[in-house]
Amino acid sequence: MSLKVHHTLLLTGAAGGLGQALRSRLKANCSVLRLSDREALGEAQSGEEVVLADLADAQAVEQAVAGCQAIVHMGGMSVEGPFGPILQANILGVYNLYEAARKQGVKRVVFASSNHVTGYYRQSDTITPAHPPRPDSMYGVSKAFGEDLSRMYFDRYGIETACIRIGSAFAEPKDRRMLASWLSFDDLHRLISACLTTPVLGHTIIFGMSDNAVAWWDNASVRHVGYVPQDSSDVFRDAVYARTPEPDLSSPAVQFQGGGFLLAGPFGL
Repeated sequence: MSLKVHHTLLLTGAAGGLGQALRSRLKANCSVLRLSDREALGEAQSGEEVVLADLADAQAVEQAVAGCQAIVHMGGMSVEGPFGPILQANILGVYNLYEAARKQGVKRVVFASSNHVTGYYRQSDTITPAHPPRPDSMYGVSKAFGEDLSRMYFDRYGIETACIRIGSAFAEPKDRRMLASWLSFDDLHRLISACLTTPVLGHTIIFGMSDNAVAWWDNASVRHVGYVPQDSSDVFRDAVYARTPEPDLSSPAVQFQGGGFLLAGPFGL
């Protein structure tokens, strides 16, 4: 059961894949779910508000944030690509979001970080949130920036943040790598709900994964969040093995946790 501890909750990136998966689920967490994206979102449904805003537009972001008590920030670029769009959406955009939160008195943010902040650890490693970042891409660098920025806004202004290093959030695992990194949509919602309702969040980095038997990440140090995953990639293991080839152990995409992101690019501006 989700507690409605916030009257109005802002979901950025609501038109994206995870935003669409969360749109119906997050209504259980608030009285009013405000949806924001630069893309069309359709008509507001019962219990919803719709606000169009480009994250690079500071004024539009502040208007989207005004009147909210908490933010679930899923907006921005979610893949590797040219640095220019990443700079606008993921670096300038997250700065605009935290400045708006500061000005509007919002004290809790759930920030969609990424496992690509630590993509250059090997798949044979098990790491914790205390391990230093090792970004695998410009996208990973942008998410590391967001984690650092949110830390400063917590230390200076008291804005609590959960930086969720999302693994692979899909309906089911697509390949063998995702047997370790998979995060079900329902577990993503459980994790966000825990971050929104834990009494003291502080500034917390937590890996977003389901209860997978194969795991590279250890969340034992962040039990204060109260996240208990209930799904597992294990039920998909036979099907994944049957439809995928043997891994090429010489490939960086197989050696390192970041997978295919290590092979993307280079891109220009």
